[in-house]
Amino acid sequence: MLDLETIAEIADKYKEDLSSKVNEFTLGPGEIQIGKVPQLMGVINLSTDSWYRESVCGDAKSAVERGKLLHTQGASIIDIGAESTLPDAQLLDAEGQLGKLQPVLKELAESAIAVSVETYNPEVARQCLNSGAAVINLTGAGDSLAIYSEVARADAAVIICFVQGENVRQVGGLKLDNDPIPMMEEYFSVEIKKALNEGVKKIFIDPGLGFYYANLNDGKQRVRRQMDVFLKTFRLHKLGWPVCHALPHAAEIFKDEVRSAEPFFAVLAALGKTSLFRTHELPRTKAVLDTLGVY
Repeated sequence: MLDLETIAEIADKYKEDLSSKVNEFTLGPGEIQIGKVPQLMGVINLSTDSWYRESVCGDAKSAVERGKLLHTQGASIIDIGAESTLPDAQLLDAEGQLGKLQPVLKELAESAIAVSVETYNPEVARQCLNSGAAVINLTGAGDSLAIYSEVARADAAVIICFVQGENVRQVGGLKLDNDPIPMMEEYFSVEIKKALNEGVKKIFIDPGLGFYYANLNDGKQRVRRQMDVFLKTFRLHKLGWPVCHALPHAAEIFKDEVRSAEPFFAVLAALGKTSLFRTHELPRTKAVLDTLGVY
């Protein structure tokens, strides 16, 4: 059970981490302030395999319209992806991804909207950065060095996602420890060092809690782990970089009320001092965070 005593115990046990500061930087059109105040990231899925139907756009026109609407509703950054992370979703090569991404990216960037591109493909990252992407949402470590180099060249930002495997499409079982934070710290420390050595100056870290893992398909087990990490997010601040959370949906538990899941997790993420909230349910999540006084 989550109660005030549990929250107080976490705060007391890790009180030294509560005061850890993260690096601040600006990105994209309008020089969005990162690390100083929390920001919202809206989502556009360009793959029809994506199950979150409200965020799926089947063509560039509807995707651009959604991106502009999300920006008006309060999203500082719009995250677009051409490939679903579900295990059985269609795989796309670089050409296939770029065919979906480029028209949307270019028009949103021309409208002075900061765009994040979700990919683990170096060629996709390179060409999207050339077309104005402000962020690469890196969902894999296999080709991370090449992608960090491109991010540095473009003076863009990277979201380093925690992935146990070559990339998010090639994960197996997640190593389940009683306390997952040390395992994440170790992973992020290695990747942050690589990124800095390549010249990257703008970094987010993302625990990757929304990804599919073969041994985390039990809904209650998955949600309990997610809740624990959200509340303890501030412990990752010792690494020096802001945390991005992709708010999960927990469909197995929320069922017909699945659209309420992300706003619920946003509360826990806010308590854990999250800097960037990635959400499919932007108006609902923003209303919850406004109520909490996050903004």
